[in-house]
Amino acid sequence: MMKKLYVVGCGFFGAVVAERAASAGIPVTIFEKRNHIGGNSFSCVDEETGVEYHKYGSHIFHTSDEKVWQYVNRFGKFNDYRHHVFITCRNEVFSMPINLGTVNQFYRKAMTPEEAERFLAREIARDAVMKPKNLEEKVISLIGRPLYEAFICGYTAKQWETSPQELSADIIKRIPVRYNYNNRYFSDRYEGIPLDGYGNLFRRILSHPAIEVCLDTPFADVAASIPAGATILYTGCADEFFDYRFGRLEWRSVDFKMEKLNIPDYQGCTVMNYGDREVPYTRIHEFKHYHPERPDTGKTIICREFSRFAREGDEPAYPVFTEKNRALHQKYLDFGRENRPDVIFGGRLGRYQYLDMDDVIAAALQCFADEIAPRFL
Repeated sequence: MMKKLYVVGCGFFGAVVAERAASAGIPVTIFEKRNHIGGNSFSCVDEETGVEYHKYGSHIFHTSDEKVWQYVNRFGKFNDYRHHVFITCRNEVFSMPINLGTVNQFYRKAMTPEEAERFLAREIARDAVMKPKNLEEKVISLIGRPLYEAFICGYTAKQWETSPQELSADIIKRIPVRYNYNNRYFSDRYEGIPLDGYGNLFRRILSHPAIEVCLDTPFADVAASIPAGATILYTGCADEFFDYRFGRLEWRSVDFKMEKLNIPDYQGCTVMNYGDREVPYTRIHEFKHYHPERPDTGKTIICREFSRFAREGDEPAYPVFTEKNRALHQKYLDFGRENRPDVIFGGRLGRYQYLDMDDVIAAALQCFADEIAPRFL
C-alpha cells in the first residue's frame, strides 16, 4: 500500500496540495477543525435571503499568474467582478485607493494629473520627515498630512488598536497614489468571484476519490493515530503545533458581525471603509454586489468588521510583523526541521505570512513539487 499524506487544514494551501497529491496517486487524509471546507475563503448561500456570503469577510480572487489562473479555472468559472473600494470620512464618501478623483474631491479642486502631482509634492514637503521614526511620520512623508489624517490615521488606529505614532515605520513601504481616475482596486490581469461560490469551488478541488476530508476534527484529537514518520502538511500555527514551547506568536484577529436586511441594497458597493476613529468598525461588506449576474432577491446581508489583537482561543488573521515575531517563527521552523522532519509547515498560518489567495495557491503548487512529491514519487 502506498504511503498516505496527512494534511491539517482545508484552506487553499491544504486543498491544493491534497488535490495535486491525489492526482499523482498519493492517498490523502485532511483533518479540519471547522465544520466546513475552504478555510477563511469559504462562502455559501444563505437560505433566508438567497445571498452568497463570505463567512470570514470579503475574498476577491485576483492574479496575474497565468499558471494559478489556469489551475483554479479547472475547478470552476469566475464572473467578471472588478473590485472598487470606498471610504466614508467626515460625512463624505471617497474612492480608494487615492486617485485623481479622490485628490480633487478632497481638496475641492479640478487639477490635471500634472497639477495634482505638483500639488501633492508641496503638501508632502511641508510636513515630511527625512528619517521617519514611526508610521505616522512615514505616511505623511508619502502623501502629506491632510490625506494622512483623513484616510489613514483613524483607520490604522482601529486596525492595529495602536496610535500610528507608536507603530513602526516599517509596516508600510509605500502608499499608491494614482494621478488618473482609475478607481479599480486591483490591477491584476485576472479578477473575479467563482460563479457558484467558493464553497463549490473547494468541493470540486477536493472531489478526487483518493481524498478523505474529516471535518470537526482538531489535529490534537488525531495526532496520536497518525503512523510514526508519516508526512504531515500542517497549515496551522507553528507555535501551536509545538505547544508554545518557545512562546506565542502575535496575531491580529477579526470579529465579524453579520446582519440580514429586508432591503435590496444597503450601501451600493461591496466594501465601504470607515476612516473616522469614532466609528468602531473598520469596514462594512455587502456580499450581494459580488454577484451582479444573479437575480436580485430584494434582501441583503451586511457584515461589520472589527479588528483587534488575538487572544488565546481566537482565530488568528494577520501576523504582527516585528523582528521579535519573525525570529520566534524562524526558531519554531528550525526546531521543526531538527526534531520533526516529517512535518511541513505551509499556508498563511504555518508560514506566518499575509498571503493573497493566488499567492497561497502558487506556494501550494510549489510546495507539492519541491517538498511533497520527492517524498512519495
